[in-house]
Amino acid sequence: MSDRKEFRDLATPEAAREAIASLDLSPAPETVPLREARGRVLAERVDAAVDVPGFDRASMDGYAVRARDTFGADEADPAELDLVGAVHAGAEPDVTVEPGTCAEISTGAVMPDGADAVVMVERTDEVGGDDAGDGDGSARIAVRTSVAPGDHVMPAGTDIAAGARALGPGTRLTPREIGLLSALGVDEVPVEGRPRVGIVSTGDELVRPGEELDPERGEIYDVNSTTIAAGVEEAGGEPVLYPHAGDDYAEMERLLRRAADECDLVLSSGSTSASAVDVIYRVIEARGELLLHGVAVKPGKPMLVGRLDRTDEADDSRGAESAYIGLPGYPVSALTIFRTFVAPAIREAAGRDEPATATVEGRMGVGERYGEGRLRLMPVGLLDLDDGNRPLVYPVDKGSGATTSLVEADGVVAVDPDTEYLDAGETVSVDLFSPDVRPPTLLGVGEDDPALNRLLDRLANPRYLAVGSREGLRRLRDGVPDVAVTAGPTDRDVDAAVLGGWTREWGLVVPEGNPDDVSGLADLVDRDLRLRNRPTVSGLRRSLDAALDDLANDRDADRRDLAERIDGYERTAKAFESPVRAVVAGDADAGLGLRETAERLGCDFVSLGEQSVAVRAAPDRADREPVAALAAALGTGAGDGADADDDAAVDEAGPALDAILADRPGYSRNSRNEP
Repeated sequence: MSDRKEFRDLATPEAAREAIASLDLSPAPETVPLREARGRVLAERVDAAVDVPGFDRASMDGYAVRARDTFGADEADPAELDLVGAVHAGAEPDVTVEPGTCAEISTGAVMPDGADAVVMVERTDEVGGDDAGDGDGSARIAVRTSVAPGDHVMPAGTDIAAGARALGPGTRLTPREIGLLSALGVDEVPVEGRPRVGIVSTGDELVRPGEELDPERGEIYDVNSTTIAAGVEEAGGEPVLYPHAGDDYAEMERLLRRAADECDLVLSSGSTSASAVDVIYRVIEARGELLLHGVAVKPGKPMLVGRLDRTDEADDSRGAESAYIGLPGYPVSALTIFRTFVAPAIREAAGRDEPATATVEGRMGVGERYGEGRLRLMPVGLLDLDDGNRPLVYPVDKGSGATTSLVEADGVVAVDPDTEYLDAGETVSVDLFSPDVRPPTLLGVGEDDPALNRLLDRLANPRYLAVGSREGLRRLRDGVPDVAVTAGPTDRDVDAAVLGGWTREWGLVVPEGNPDDVSGLADLVDRDLRLRNRPTVSGLRRSLDAALDDLANDRDADRRDLAERIDGYERTAKAFESPVRAVVAGDADAGLGLRETAERLGCDFVSLGEQSVAVRAAPDRADREPVAALAAALGTGAGDGADADDDAAVDEAGPALDAILADRPGYSRNSRNEP
């Protein structure tokens, strides 16, 4: 009999927010040293206990005088005063300014008795006496201007007077506030407590970063713990990471109760979906209160909200229970749900305001259809074209389990459940993942390539989505990216300016020493050898398909029949290195790849030909500064558009491309070889 927990009645997003708002995350205020107070929020008003400054001080270098002694003085008829001494900053004055006298004074020094103004040194001259400035009265100072009482003097308490309200509760302490508190002599301050947030990642498959990973057992690195911890800290909380819990009730209960004893809020990720092995909801029901299980939102439907009872050994000051929120296991879902529902609650508990720059207006670069009837939090990327319009917004949706979406997306667009279609050009509001998000200067899509990776390093803040040659051309046609990189034969006719390119050698990567004596594609057809291929969107796959077509023609055979005879022809790996790593691991006898990758990873290589790689720009973007910078790195300006000869996309490579290709086996400047 299955005890699977089903999602029958999903809560609305509003109900989820209300449930979270009912939780008590607020920690007690605390006192911290001033040196640790940056970014914290004052819990109480701070009044000035002293005048700042605490004395009348000179605001410039010059001479301290009695103002009435200078009345009427000018360039033609200066007033001459006896110099009676000097006063320096940080020293107590040992002179008194009597009528007809003055004292040399430094900026910030205490005004001596009798003086009520400062004459700037530039409006004075020393006259008479060989021992001028020795303080024995032999020197005289000619003052060539008149000053009024208080001129160039900062009276005591000018900054802030004793007893005045310096800073109020709720003030976030930045360097300027810390400077004021330092001036008041404050060495520790009362601040709002930072909510302690315990983070528990669940699942038998998780391994901490830095530990050895066993892919054969389905193990993956724990992404959520560090990702959510960074989000907690950014929101003003204090993250506490606990060992990850396997799918075992007793162990999960122990960890959750320990976290509840020590923290104001417990966050778990994973083990919240409707599965027989997911036991967290049972722990919450048995050891606390489950407020809701499941929210009508995508991604992130399997969300839990509740409370966990603390044990008798817990600190009494924390109360009888801890707040609990269960996040989905997939990293993108977990981060999206965290920033949408949890981060605001942490900020409120920490006394922090919502970041003012966390939302931007943009325009959809492409149309997007959606009709699932629940709130969709759609990950999107931004591209600011510097054309005076709002930035372009494009969906970045690789599925909730794709960790790279965390860096390829800049924020989310909340799509109302009643919205079935967002049209291209439609204005949308983007909630940024962080106020620090900066859109890329250039957006590229298309083929993955090791030389391209090096080329992108020479640009300022580019973003490249390795979606394959065919998909890259489709997206370029749809008008979102600046450039698309293609390799091998293409069957799409897209209006584009060819900026440049290069040639790479492709073929079959085999183990070192070529133990199976593979000599060509025919060996895969005729022998019992395992292949690791690339997806059909890849330029390498397109070239392999073309080579198989040629082999079928030579044998007067059906290409599909030959493909079916190759063990693993449809078993694909996404990136250019992945098939090679399968060969290294012994999981394949041959992999589709590049000579460069084979030699770098210590494999042998069976060449099947050369490919031309072309970098194409959208015609209306060729003059953009980042695109021009890419063209310069390639050694060319924009090409001749759609009619450009792909096999001669670059007649002469620039120095940047030369340097990149020089140490890449199988790479060269583009030639007129057939792709």
